[in-house]
Amino acid sequence: MAVIHIDGKTYTVAGGENLLRTCLSLGLEVPYFCYHPALGAAGSCRQCAVKQFASAEDVEAGKGRIVMSCMVPTSDDLYISINDSEAKAFRAAMIELLMTNHPHDCPTCAEGGHCQLQDMTYLSGHHARKYRFTKRTHENQDLGPFIAHEMNRCIACYRCVRFYRDYAGGSDLGVFASANRVFFGRAGDGVLESEFAGNLSEVCPTGVFTDRSHGKRYNRKWDMQYAPSICHGCAVGCNISAGERYGELRRIENRYNGSVNGYFLCDRGRFGYGYVNDRSRPCTARVDGQEQGPENALRAVANLLRGKKVLGIGSANASLESNFQLKTLVGAQHFCAGESCAALALVSQALALQQAAAYVPTPREIEQADAILILGEDLTQTAARLALAVRQAANNAGRAQAADLGTPDWLDEPRRRITQDALAPIYLAALSPTRLDDIAQASCIASPQGVLDYARAVRDIVQGRAIPEEDPQGLYAHAAEVAAALCKAKRPLVIGGTSLQSPALIENAAQIAAALPGCGLNLVVPRVNSAGLAYLGGRGFAAFEPAAYDAVIVMENDLLGAPEGWREAVLDKTLVVLDHQSLSWHERARALLPAASFAEGDGTVVSYEGRAQRFFQVYDSKYHDPHSCIEESWRWLYALRGLIEQGESDWSTLDRVIAELAAAQPALAKIAQAAPPAAFRDHRMTIAREPSRYSGRTAMRAPLSVHEPKQPQDADSPLAFSMEGYRGRDMPAALIPFAWTPGWNSPQAWNTYLDTPGGKVRGEDNGVRLDRAPDTAPAPEIAFPQVKAYPVVPVYDLFASAPWRDKLPLFDARERPARILMTPKVASVLAVVEGERLSVTHRGRQRMLPVHIDERFADDCIGYPMRSGERLDGDLRIDKGSRT
Repeated sequence: MAVIHIDGKTYTVAGGENLLRTCLSLGLEVPYFCYHPALGAAGSCRQCAVKQFASAEDVEAGKGRIVMSCMVPTSDDLYISINDSEAKAFRAAMIELLMTNHPHDCPTCAEGGHCQLQDMTYLSGHHARKYRFTKRTHENQDLGPFIAHEMNRCIACYRCVRFYRDYAGGSDLGVFASANRVFFGRAGDGVLESEFAGNLSEVCPTGVFTDRSHGKRYNRKWDMQYAPSICHGCAVGCNISAGERYGELRRIENRYNGSVNGYFLCDRGRFGYGYVNDRSRPCTARVDGQEQGPENALRAVANLLRGKKVLGIGSANASLESNFQLKTLVGAQHFCAGESCAALALVSQALALQQAAAYVPTPREIEQADAILILGEDLTQTAARLALAVRQAANNAGRAQAADLGTPDWLDEPRRRITQDALAPIYLAALSPTRLDDIAQASCIASPQGVLDYARAVRDIVQGRAIPEEDPQGLYAHAAEVAAALCKAKRPLVIGGTSLQSPALIENAAQIAAALPGCGLNLVVPRVNSAGLAYLGGRGFAAFEPAAYDAVIVMENDLLGAPEGWREAVLDKTLVVLDHQSLSWHERARALLPAASFAEGDGTVVSYEGRAQRFFQVYDSKYHDPHSCIEESWRWLYALRGLIEQGESDWSTLDRVIAELAAAQPALAKIAQAAPPAAFRDHRMTIAREPSRYSGRTAMRAPLSVHEPKQPQDADSPLAFSMEGYRGRDMPAALIPFAWTPGWNSPQAWNTYLDTPGGKVRGEDNGVRLDRAPDTAPAPEIAFPQVKAYPVVPVYDLFASAPWRDKLPLFDARERPARILMTPKVASVLAVVEGERLSVTHRGRQRMLPVHIDERFADDCIGYPMRSGERLDGDLRIDKGSRT
């Protein structure tokens, strides 16, 4: 600890910490640009200047020197002045210099009202320009569908390249030219390749890099309605702020969670929301082809189901509450979880092994690991935010070297210069090269069986088992290197998952972690609520015979993983569908009830680490479309249950449903703690979903009526559909809809909610970990489809396998081409050549795919490009001409 003195006040703070970060932690406002809590200090903008004094006497005499607070460590008896007139004049002069070439385009800039440059300009007191000469200009680049480029707004803070290259590992964005002509972009026009490029829109403190997808339907930040939400793109559970205008989801922004995603999101999570706005989605209830009002539709559905034996099919994309209500309606013995039996068993096994592990690090804690073994997962494609965390962990070897020489981690450039290319040992075993290969000490490319053999070899060594004397392939020699690095590490970590559909691989990953003192274990599962569904219970498709049922309810599930023939048998029954998307087979349903997406409803999901988190309704679709019947699936089902059992519909509240769920499922009892109940009030007020400057509500509804109706009332949360309500810094983390505090409109406003920049949200980060393992049964080994004795194995892509990918044309330019992968040896046996198109039939669905021959793909197997929701368990045919 250190005692420091700032403008006559004394503070006790952590010694050796960055002075700028310390000031921000204390609530003292110091302007800055190049500093970022995740990136450290570069000292390039000179905006965070303060005056430092040698002693109290020098303070009295006014004898001090200007220093950059981001480059000064805190130490005992440090005397600082932020408000010294010379320091203030220096900061004002620096921002005037930075603004010399900046255009006067705030009214048209996509960053306006969301801009750190605006925040800092006002904070520094700079309000008039003296420069009256020709400004420097640049040509902008086309950087793809996600990011717009306006280089003339640049102030050369270097944050973009420091994030993109040094933090996220991208290689196609750089800095060019020098001095006043410095340029940040690509060598030429082209799509940014990094899976984290979207973060540039928040990292950049000006409007150089902005959200291009939002620009097509643009509105100011203060004219959007927000709600705290959870990304539904994968099982990591990143926190997001979802913003709406005119009844459309307009933008996804990062919502800080110090235990999960921190300051950054992957591009799937940030841009994969287009399906919510899809114009073909169902908005009104339909029974026997006729549109019905909600009550009439419910009565008709109740009549269809009353007295019949009903099968309910849930979904890992739906909330816990919706799945629970379906399970309660049809009965536990008739509830299908909407996955294959093997896939459910695999997820349950992974969660049970994590619960039994000594240590399950959060995604942010992965960044502290000093040796990592990744088994069978291409993390960048299946859980991208974890891949970004692993990339930070790789730098821990360099951080340790720098610390030994007395250089703190937050001195970004000096630390990198000292450590050069020093990396912590990261070992990978996968089917093909991954985006993490550049930081890996060694990568093993092998078939699923080869990855399993590799894992077993590492397990044998760390457990001290006898090693075979003969090792013709060098497997145990390589495993010994991996085991030695893990044993030497202070914070080792093993990461596995369900991608290769191998219970044995997951079991071996857990055994390696258990044999190493203090070793962490992370096991990735496929979907946003796969873990929640495992806790809830339910059996797979094959456990049910459709012929035994009179009617079927399908909830938010496209049945893509159902066995061939099973799906057709289900569609021949009296079919009731609840969904927020239109699928071709919905035409065969007797009744279709429009379900809410995550943006229109409330619910709880459980991440791969067992963290239960609540997402909240962003907007009420009925406010913009009075004919809309969209409701959460759990609300439809609760009302339907009331009609069938008691003769009247009961549109329940979220708190009531959660209480019922917690009572019925003890393993999920803690989900009630995931967020405050609807009756919660902060300073006796509800929490505003809208910024205080929100405008245009009457104009938005002008085509319907010039009279503004009463705002929708929310009985399910403490949030208000209004600008009226509390928006202070001490809100519970689960209820912060967007980041804003007086003077801070940019994403850097998040730092005012934290105990310290880069730390935790004051009080506690969002979410509650479940402390009981789900019930498990032994997971069977899943046999991959075979083609001429070669297993067909899954190949994932971050964008191609995104949920509801067919509704996301924005991903077309980012998705890797869908191809059948094989090595030259396999291609020779199958008599195919590069680019040859083959017909692939899986579960009755046919695709025409070209062949790509890759020497670095796993030998003795065939790679199949996975689509959203698909599982490789079942028959698969590959046809070439008239031959199979």
